[in-house]
Amino acid sequence: MLTRRSRYALRAMVSLASAADAHPISVTRLASDAQVPRKFLEVILADLRQAELVISYRGKAGGFRLARAPHLISLGDIIRVIEGPLALVPCVSRTAYRRCADCRDEASCAIRRAMLVVRDQTARILDGTSLADATAEDLAAA
Repeated sequence: MLTRRSRYALRAMVSLASAADAHPISVTRLASDAQVPRKFLEVILADLRQAELVISYRGKAGGFRLARAPHLISLGDIIRVIEGPLALVPCVSRTAYRRCADCRDEASCAIRRAMLVVRDQTARILDGTSLADATAEDLAAA
């Protein structure tokens, strides 16, 4: 299940993708558009900026823009910044592998085999869905 933080990050990034050709969007406007508490959004945007998914601009006309075109940022990119690895258990993570402390035999573990499939399918879908795709689907549903 996605945390509130991930949902807020996704909403904010979709809002930025919808205005990708516009001037930077202020935090206040972005918080309003994405229906995210402003202070919480500021922390999320700092993480996204550090991961080079957004660019911030200072000053009166400042705000945030996507660092890359919407079709080059996937939902998986965003969720990994906010949540970390997509894997539900550490023994199947590609980026943060850890053997499960209570596992007797990783090679024959049925839970691990199932979680590998879950991880692979989750990554396939999230990495295969760009902000441009999400925006187009959002517009099509409206």
